[in-house]
Amino acid sequence: MPVPVFDVDAVLFDLDGTLLDTIPDLHEAARRMLAELGEPTRSLDEVTRFVGKGIPNLVQRCLTDGRAPRDAAVLDAAVAVFRRHYAAVNGHSTRIYEGVAETLDALSSQGIRMACITNKAGAFTAPLLEHMGLARFFGCVVSGDTLPVKKPDPAPVLHACEALGVSTTRALMVGDSANDALAAQAAGVPVLLMTYGYSEGRAVDTIECDGLVSAFPELLRHVRRNSA
Repeated sequence: MPVPVFDVDAVLFDLDGTLLDTIPDLHEAARRMLAELGEPTRSLDEVTRFVGKGIPNLVQRCLTDGRAPRDAAVLDAAVAVFRRHYAAVNGHSTRIYEGVAETLDALSSQGIRMACITNKAGAFTAPLLEHMGLARFFGCVVSGDTLPVKKPDPAPVLHACEALGVSTTRALMVGDSANDALAAQAAGVPVLLMTYGYSEGRAVDTIECDGLVSAFPELLRHVRRNSA
């Protein structure tokens, strides 16, 4: 479908699968966690499908997807093990998708405000953005534990708009999954989805959104500073 041009004051970005390819580090942390717990490992493709709703969900799926259920105490303990291993590898093998830094710089030069909205815990989000050199672009960062709820709830999107001082009618969400689309739509914000992201194993072209973008720099053709 044709992608429209959006007149905006702010663009809100997802992190994993949109700005950064974080799967190698998440997979390594999951591999170490499962080895420590004496559990069978998971493939890179499996972990890719499990990413999107935060660390507790990722850990639960690593332990139970196609396997026996576990009680809450076991899952909580596993989350702590994962977090310890992820802290050790966070950013080591993560890469910035092509054109991201240059595109964010171009948007900033237009006076467009930006936020990062992720379901990743804040203890990992801020260090990762700093390590990858992207923190400077964002006037607001909403992590998975910033609020009591996370995407697909609209609250993180509404919180980011309020923090940036922009109306939801002057904002655009850019993500890679149904979590991003549902959160934006519930907040009354249009949403574009990147076709190269994770999307929890779901074909991105089956997710309702306002357009699909295959390369990050293409955003510059579809976003301009609102002159109203």
